[in-house]
Amino acid sequence: MKRLAIDVRPGEYAVVRLPADAPVPAELFEPGEAFVSVTRTPEELSVICPAGREPGGSTAAEDGWRLLSVRGPLEFTLTGIIAALASELAAAGVALFSMSTFDTDHILVRGADLEHAVKALRESGHEVALP
Repeated sequence: MKRLAIDVRPGEYAVVRLPADAPVPAELFEPGEAFVSVTRTPEELSVICPAGREPGGSTAAEDGWRLLSVRGPLEFTLTGIIAALASELAAAGVALFSMSTFDTDHILVRGADLEHAVKALRESGHEVALP
């Protein structure tokens, strides 16, 4: 597996579940530095956003997540990136929440696990930059 450059993004994030028929929270899409992800399925609308900016109407929300982003862009032909990160973090007892964008992959880990996650990734040979 190729060794990766990973950036720990500043601030905490929240993962929010909204009803499937909820409108997409447009207020989260103002240009800026924060990561925002919205995914709709027939069962739910999931939102990842900076903690403190959670949209109303949630059926569940969890804050206290930290965002780690693989420096990209990554080629679509690359395989096993999330699998490798997940395996390395699982071996260290760190749970993750993952998502991908066109350019790269991102993972969320609990804030309380961040130091342990960074250590595990560095010990696996990855470069991890803190904010």
